[in-house]
Amino acid sequence: MTATHTAHGQTVDRPWAEGLTIFAAVMLMIAGILDVCRGIMALAEDDVFFRTRNYVFAFNLTGWGWIHLILGVVAVIVSFGLFQMALWARVAGVAIAALIIIANFLSLPYYPVWSVVMIAFSAFIIWALCVVRQDESADPFASPPHGM
Repeated sequence: MTATHTAHGQTVDRPWAEGLTIFAAVMLMIAGILDVCRGIMALAEDDVFFRTRNYVFAFNLTGWGWIHLILGVVAVIVSFGLFQMALWARVAGVAIAALIIIANFLSLPYYPVWSVVMIAFSAFIIWALCVVRQDESADPFASPPHGM
């Protein structure tokens, strides 16, 4: 493993930082693909979904399908940016994962087990994207500052 020095004189293990970003990218891509599948199932009005009455956040199944389909497509697109270590993708990844958590929380009565799994999945994505600072995920081939 390579260690590099930051501007503050700290030693940073870059492969660790890059590994977490790649982990988040893969997890976000999987979450996106699963959300796309969930959206397609809902749009096709598959019998997989449990129907509930008198739910405060009631949408029809087609509405939930479009929400999950759009979130899934955006999540997959953002995951490609994460593979490039782009800062915009890290910010967007946290935002998309947060929206996936909210959408799955709101759809708990329709498919409770799946919603809880997706909430946990998205929480891991947010953790992985927030634990690495930007200077730790910088270019691994950059030379350390002179004098260190």
